[in-house]
Amino acid sequence: MAVITLTTEWKPDDIYWGIIKGKLSSRSSGTPILDNAGNIPAFNIAHAAFIIRNTYSNYPRGSVHIICVHSEARKDQDYLLVRAKDHFFVGTDNGIFNLILNTEPDEVIKLDHRETSDELEVFANAASDIISGKKPSELGVAVKTLSEKVPLRATIDKDVIIGSIIFIDSYGNAISNITREVFYRVFENKSYRILIQSNKNYTDHISERYSDEPIGDLLARFNQLDLLEIAINGADVSELLSLETGSVLRIDVANKTTAPNRLF
Repeated sequence: MAVITLTTEWKPDDIYWGIIKGKLSSRSSGTPILDNAGNIPAFNIAHAAFIIRNTYSNYPRGSVHIICVHSEARKDQDYLLVRAKDHFFVGTDNGIFNLILNTEPDEVIKLDHRETSDELEVFANAASDIISGKKPSELGVAVKTLSEKVPLRATIDKDVIIGSIIFIDSYGNAISNITREVFYRVFENKSYRILIQSNKNYTDHISERYSDEPIGDLLARFNQLDLLEIAINGADVSELLSLETGSVLRIDVANKTTAPNRLF
Protein backbone atom coordinates (compact mmCIF):
# COMPACT_ATOMS: atom_id res chain seq x y z
CA MET A 1 0.00 0.00 0.00
CA ALA A 2 1.40 3.38 -1.02
CA VAL A 3 1.94 5.95 1.72
CA ILE A 4 2.51 9.69 1.98
CA THR A 5 5.74 10.76 3.68
CA LEU A 6 6.77 14.15 5.03
CA THR A 7 10.31 15.52 5.16
CA THR A 8 10.37 18.97 6.74
CA GLU A 9 12.40 21.62 8.52
CA TRP A 10 9.69 21.97 11.19
CA LYS A 11 10.22 21.42 14.89
CA PRO A 12 8.13 18.67 16.54
CA ASP A 13 5.68 21.18 18.07
CA ASP A 14 5.26 23.35 14.97
CA ILE A 15 1.74 24.10 13.77
CA TYR A 16 2.58 23.18 10.17
CA TRP A 17 2.58 19.46 10.99
CA GLY A 18 -1.05 19.68 12.03
CA ILE A 19 -2.02 21.83 9.07
CA ILE A 20 -0.67 19.56 6.35
CA LYS A 21 -1.59 16.32 8.11
CA GLY A 22 -5.11 17.62 8.58
CA LYS A 23 -5.37 18.51 4.89
CA LEU A 24 -3.99 15.12 3.86
CA SER A 25 -6.26 13.20 6.23
CA SER A 26 -9.30 15.04 4.92
CA ARG A 27 -8.39 14.32 1.30
CA SER A 28 -6.80 10.85 1.57
CA SER A 29 -8.72 9.01 4.25
CA GLY A 30 -7.14 5.64 5.02
CA THR A 31 -3.74 6.46 3.54
CA PRO A 32 -0.88 6.29 6.07
CA ILE A 33 0.81 9.68 6.52
CA LEU A 34 4.31 9.11 7.86
CA ASP A 35 7.02 11.43 9.18
CA ASN A 36 10.15 10.58 7.23
CA ALA A 37 12.25 13.31 8.88
CA GLY A 38 11.66 16.61 10.64
CA ASN A 39 13.66 19.40 12.25
CA ILE A 40 16.04 19.55 9.31
CA PRO A 41 18.18 22.71 9.54
CA ALA A 42 16.16 25.54 8.00
CA PHE A 43 16.66 26.01 4.25
CA ASN A 44 19.27 23.23 4.12
CA ILE A 45 18.22 21.37 0.99
CA ALA A 46 21.47 19.39 0.81
CA HIS A 47 20.73 17.89 4.25
CA ALA A 48 17.15 17.11 3.26
CA ALA A 49 18.22 15.61 -0.06
CA PHE A 50 20.69 13.28 1.66
CA ILE A 51 17.95 11.96 3.94
CA ILE A 52 15.35 11.50 1.20
CA ARG A 53 17.81 9.97 -1.26
CA ASN A 54 18.73 7.31 1.27
CA THR A 55 15.26 6.58 2.67
CA TYR A 56 12.55 6.86 0.00
CA SER A 57 13.21 3.46 -1.63
CA ASN A 58 12.35 1.74 1.67
CA TYR A 59 8.72 2.81 1.28
CA PRO A 60 6.22 0.99 -0.96
CA ARG A 61 6.25 1.74 -4.67
CA GLY A 62 3.84 4.46 -5.66
CA SER A 63 4.37 6.38 -2.42
CA VAL A 64 4.32 10.18 -2.47
CA HIS A 65 7.12 12.07 -0.71
CA ILE A 66 6.29 15.65 0.25
CA ILE A 67 9.31 17.91 0.78
CA CYS A 68 8.79 20.99 2.94
CA VAL A 69 12.33 22.35 3.13
CA HIS A 70 13.00 25.84 1.76
CA SER A 71 9.67 25.29 0.05
CA GLU A 72 8.25 28.80 -0.35
CA ALA A 73 8.74 29.40 -4.07
CA ARG A 74 10.33 32.54 -5.42
CA LYS A 75 8.78 34.25 -8.41
CA ASP A 76 11.04 32.29 -10.75
CA GLN A 77 10.35 28.91 -9.13
CA ASP A 78 7.55 26.40 -9.55
CA TYR A 79 5.93 23.76 -7.40
CA LEU A 80 6.59 20.38 -8.98
CA LEU A 81 5.46 16.79 -8.99
CA VAL A 82 8.34 14.52 -10.04
CA ARG A 83 7.88 10.86 -10.91
CA ALA A 84 11.01 8.70 -10.73
CA LYS A 85 11.96 5.15 -9.81
CA ASP A 86 8.33 4.17 -9.07
CA HIS A 87 7.91 6.98 -6.53
CA PHE A 88 6.48 10.50 -6.58
CA PHE A 89 8.12 13.59 -5.10
CA VAL A 90 6.30 16.85 -4.39
CA GLY A 91 8.13 20.06 -3.58
CA THR A 92 9.63 23.28 -4.88
CA ASP A 93 11.97 23.51 -7.85
CA ASN A 94 14.91 24.75 -5.76
CA GLY A 95 17.47 22.16 -6.85
CA ILE A 96 16.53 19.46 -4.35
CA PHE A 97 15.08 17.01 -6.89
CA ASN A 98 18.39 16.85 -8.75
CA LEU A 99 20.24 16.17 -5.48
CA ILE A 100 17.80 13.41 -4.52
CA LEU A 101 17.71 11.54 -7.82
CA ASN A 102 21.01 12.31 -9.54
CA THR A 103 19.35 10.82 -12.66
CA GLU A 104 16.80 11.96 -15.20
CA PRO A 105 13.25 11.67 -13.81
CA ASP A 106 10.50 9.85 -15.70
CA GLU A 107 8.12 12.80 -15.58
CA VAL A 108 8.06 16.35 -14.23
CA ILE A 109 4.82 18.30 -13.80
CA LYS A 110 4.53 21.98 -12.97
CA LEU A 111 1.65 21.95 -10.50
CA ASP A 112 -1.34 24.15 -11.19
CA HIS A 113 -1.75 26.51 -8.22
CA ARG A 114 -3.75 29.35 -9.69
CA GLU A 115 -6.28 29.14 -6.87
CA THR A 116 -3.77 29.36 -4.01
CA SER A 117 -0.19 30.41 -3.30
CA ASP A 118 -0.04 28.33 -0.11
CA GLU A 119 2.48 25.55 -0.81
CA LEU A 120 1.01 23.29 1.89
CA GLU A 121 -2.34 23.40 0.12
CA VAL A 122 -0.67 22.76 -3.24
CA PHE A 123 1.42 19.86 -1.91
CA ALA A 124 -1.51 18.24 -0.06
CA ASN A 125 -3.73 18.49 -3.13
CA ALA A 126 -1.09 16.96 -5.40
CA ALA A 127 -0.28 14.09 -3.03
CA SER A 128 -3.96 13.29 -2.47
CA ASP A 129 -4.70 13.38 -6.20
CA ILE A 130 -1.88 10.91 -6.95
CA ILE A 131 -2.95 8.59 -4.13
CA SER A 132 -6.52 8.68 -5.44
CA GLY A 133 -5.32 7.46 -8.82
CA LYS A 134 -5.03 10.59 -10.93
CA LYS A 135 -2.30 10.71 -13.54
CA PRO A 136 0.47 13.30 -13.07
CA SER A 137 -0.49 14.91 -16.39
CA GLU A 138 -3.89 15.79 -14.90
CA LEU A 139 -2.28 17.97 -12.22
CA GLY A 140 -0.50 20.52 -14.37
CA VAL A 141 1.79 21.05 -17.32
CA ALA A 142 4.76 18.85 -18.19
CA VAL A 143 8.17 20.53 -18.09
CA LYS A 144 11.49 19.22 -19.37
CA THR A 145 14.04 20.68 -16.98
CA LEU A 146 14.71 20.89 -13.26
CA SER A 147 16.75 23.44 -11.37
CA GLU A 148 20.10 21.86 -10.66
CA LYS A 149 22.51 21.93 -7.76
CA VAL A 150 25.79 20.08 -8.12
CA PRO A 151 26.36 17.50 -5.37
CA LEU A 152 29.61 17.73 -3.44
CA ARG A 153 31.79 14.85 -4.62
CA ALA A 154 35.10 13.46 -3.45
CA THR A 155 38.10 14.26 -5.64
CA ILE A 156 40.77 11.79 -6.69
CA ASP A 157 44.41 12.36 -7.52
CA LYS A 158 47.33 9.95 -7.66
CA ASP A 159 47.23 8.04 -4.36
CA VAL A 160 45.05 10.75 -2.77
CA ILE A 161 41.33 11.10 -2.08
CA ILE A 162 39.97 14.33 -0.67
CA GLY A 163 36.42 14.19 0.64
CA SER A 164 34.03 16.14 2.82
CA ILE A 165 31.68 15.45 5.68
CA ILE A 166 28.14 15.63 4.29
CA PHE A 167 26.07 14.47 7.26
CA ILE A 168 26.31 14.22 11.05
CA ASP A 169 24.03 11.55 12.50
CA SER A 170 22.29 11.48 15.89
CA TYR A 171 25.34 9.95 17.58
CA GLY A 172 27.73 12.55 16.21
CA ASN A 173 29.21 10.14 13.66
CA ALA A 174 30.46 12.00 10.59
CA ILE A 175 29.43 10.57 7.21
CA SER A 176 31.59 11.53 4.23
CA ASN A 177 31.04 11.61 0.48
CA ILE A 178 33.74 8.97 -0.10
CA THR A 179 32.16 5.78 -1.37
CA ARG A 180 33.48 2.27 -0.84
CA GLU A 181 33.97 1.95 -4.61
CA VAL A 182 36.08 5.13 -4.84
CA PHE A 183 38.14 4.18 -1.79
CA TYR A 184 39.10 0.73 -3.07
CA ARG A 185 39.62 1.98 -6.60
CA VAL A 186 42.53 4.05 -5.26
CA PHE A 187 43.76 2.14 -2.21
CA GLU A 188 43.08 -1.55 -2.78
CA ASN A 189 46.24 -3.47 -1.82
CA LYS A 190 47.89 -0.26 -0.60
CA SER A 191 48.63 0.99 2.90
CA TYR A 192 46.92 4.28 3.68
CA ARG A 193 46.12 6.86 6.32
CA ILE A 194 42.70 8.50 6.70
CA LEU A 195 43.29 12.01 8.05
CA ILE A 196 40.44 14.02 9.54
CA GLN A 197 40.67 17.84 9.64
CA SER A 198 44.45 17.77 10.15
CA ASN A 199 47.48 15.50 10.09
CA LYS A 200 47.25 14.68 13.79
CA ASN A 201 43.84 12.97 13.62
CA TYR A 202 44.05 9.78 11.61
CA THR A 203 43.47 6.05 11.39
CA ASP A 204 45.25 3.55 9.17
CA HIS A 205 42.57 0.88 8.76
CA ILE A 206 38.89 0.29 8.15
CA SER A 207 36.79 -1.15 10.98
CA GLU A 208 33.69 -3.23 10.43
CA ARG A 209 31.92 -2.29 13.66
CA TYR A 210 32.27 0.53 16.19
CA SER A 211 33.00 -2.05 18.88
CA ASP A 212 36.02 -3.37 16.96
CA GLU A 213 37.99 -0.48 18.46
CA PRO A 214 38.65 0.36 22.14
CA ILE A 215 36.33 2.87 23.79
CA GLY A 216 37.48 6.38 22.93
CA ASP A 217 39.46 5.41 19.82
CA LEU A 218 39.00 7.07 16.45
CA LEU A 219 37.77 4.79 13.68
CA ALA A 220 36.65 4.70 10.05
CA ARG A 221 34.06 2.31 8.65
CA PHE A 222 31.79 1.90 5.65
CA ASN A 223 28.18 2.27 6.78
CA GLN A 224 25.06 0.69 5.31
CA LEU A 225 25.04 3.38 2.60
CA ASP A 226 28.57 2.31 1.55
CA LEU A 227 29.90 5.72 2.57
CA LEU A 228 33.03 6.21 4.64
CA GLU A 229 32.05 7.21 8.16
CA ILE A 230 34.29 8.68 10.86
CA ALA A 231 33.45 7.87 14.48
CA ILE A 232 34.80 7.40 17.98
CA ASN A 233 33.66 4.28 19.80
CA GLY A 234 31.44 5.45 22.64
CA ALA A 235 31.76 9.17 21.96
CA ASP A 236 30.64 12.01 19.69
CA VAL A 237 33.39 12.52 17.13
CA SER A 238 31.79 15.65 15.70
CA GLU A 239 31.98 17.33 19.10
CA LEU A 240 35.43 16.11 20.08
CA LEU A 241 37.05 16.97 16.73
CA SER A 242 34.82 19.96 15.93
CA LEU A 243 33.54 18.30 12.76
CA GLU A 244 30.63 19.73 10.84
CA THR A 245 29.15 19.52 7.38
CA GLY A 246 31.90 20.59 5.00
CA SER A 247 34.80 19.45 7.19
CA VAL A 248 37.57 17.88 5.12
CA LEU A 249 39.14 14.46 5.25
CA ARG A 250 42.07 13.24 3.20
CA ILE A 251 43.30 9.74 2.42
CA ASP A 252 47.00 9.42 1.58
CA VAL A 253 49.43 6.56 1.14
CA ALA A 254 50.76 5.49 4.52
CA ASN A 255 54.42 6.35 3.99
CA LYS A 256 53.87 9.92 2.85
CA THR A 257 55.79 12.42 4.99
CA THR A 258 53.57 15.07 6.59
CA ALA A 259 54.26 17.75 9.14
CA PRO A 260 52.54 16.91 12.46
CA ASN A 261 49.89 19.16 13.98
CA ARG A 262 49.33 21.04 10.75
CA LEU A 263 46.37 21.20 8.44
CA PHE A 264 46.52 19.41 5.12
